[in-house]
Amino acid sequence: MTAQELDAHRGYARGRATREEILEAALVLFGEVGYHTASLREIAARVGISHPGLLHHFPSKAALLQAVLQRRDDVDEAAMTADLATGVGYLEALVRVVERNAARPGIVELFATLSSEATSPTHPAHDYFERRYARTLAAVTQVFEEHRAEGRLRPDVEPASAARRLVAVMDGLQVQWLLGATSPARVDMAAEVRAQYVSYLRD
Repeated sequence: MTAQELDAHRGYARGRATREEILEAALVLFGEVGYHTASLREIAARVGISHPGLLHHFPSKAALLQAVLQRRDDVDEAAMTADLATGVGYLEALVRVVERNAARPGIVELFATLSSEATSPTHPAHDYFERRYARTLAAVTQVFEEHRAEGRLRPDVEPASAARRLVAVMDGLQVQWLLGATSPARVDMAAEVRAQYVSYLRD
């Protein structure tokens, strides 16, 4: 490798590292104060770079938000895919995502804050959350339909309704978990999600 190529490689590595730092700082700040209140200058300051330096990586706050949300999904989807590949059922793999998120409070705070903000049609993440909910509900509904076909679902449980209730429980538990951050009896999100889906199944 020539000196010029080595410099280019080092510059690329530094750029990737800075990009990751920006994403992490944005994730935390968006979760703390919401998208509209967060400023790119504050994110840049947390990373230790200039505002123009941040714009070199992300040309706008909306572009940064999109990258933060995509990164969150990529991490969760990779973990779920790995769990499913080992034979873990979809609903249990979903519980494992909740378990992992409990170790990343910034992720939980980000989702709770932005999903609430994004109910406004003008929010830049509105379409993202709309698509995400539709995709999640469709996937969980399909799993419950498969359970019904296999005789594993209670006869009084309707798959689409069960899916909607399970997703609602997951979202509500995140809020309870965040509010109980200093409580010694902090809610166990994963255990509660597991108990919810198990309640739909035959004994």
